[in-house]
Amino acid sequence: MFQIDMDTLVEVGEFGSEVWCRGCADYGVQILQAADIPDDLSWAFSEFYTDPPERMVSSQRPVSGYYFMIENGRVSGGDGVPERVLEVPGFHAKINWAYICNQSRTKYGSAGQRQRSEEERILLSDMSKHVGRELNLGGVPNPVWPGPIVAALSEGAEDGAGLHNIAASMQSPSPEFSDLPVTDLGVPIFSKMSEDQQQQFLTLCAIDH
Repeated sequence: MFQIDMDTLVEVGEFGSEVWCRGCADYGVQILQAADIPDDLSWAFSEFYTDPPERMVSSQRPVSGYYFMIENGRVSGGDGVPERVLEVPGFHAKINWAYICNQSRTKYGSAGQRQRSEEERILLSDMSKHVGRELNLGGVPNPVWPGPIVAALSEGAEDGAGLHNIAASMQSPSPEFSDLPVTDLGVPIFSKMSEDQQQQFLTLCAIDH
């Protein structure tokens, strides 16, 4: 079983940055390596962040995201999202960077995850109403969560550990959100933004308006 002293974690980089993605992937690999997972179980995790700020990507790093996986008993992971990873059943998120960036710094357990999902639903609904059409900022099609994987990645989550809280602990603030109204969980509140802030946030989300 993977164990970690959460107090030793420090902010290493912004959401979607190479250093942060590598850190998340490394911990994902460590968690799977320490878990009691059946030898015949193949599973992959990936997060691909669309429309990230220019500072997140380059010609050498065209994709903002990371992955880790287990296949034939071998665990691997790293920065980026290789095509092979997407061929393995698991959790594969492809979602707008700005839509989920800020709240990803907040630590929480299962109740916080449900609250975050509801607040993100409201955010998307308010944005859709504002532009007059249904928006799609991405998601996770057909996620697969085997029991041993859930147990490994969520170990200690209710007490402040688990993969999400590890990633949140390593994430530093992004300047785009410093002046925006947000919920206690960090989800932007579109209805409380000024008109200029709304326009800026829609642009950040790569939404034509």
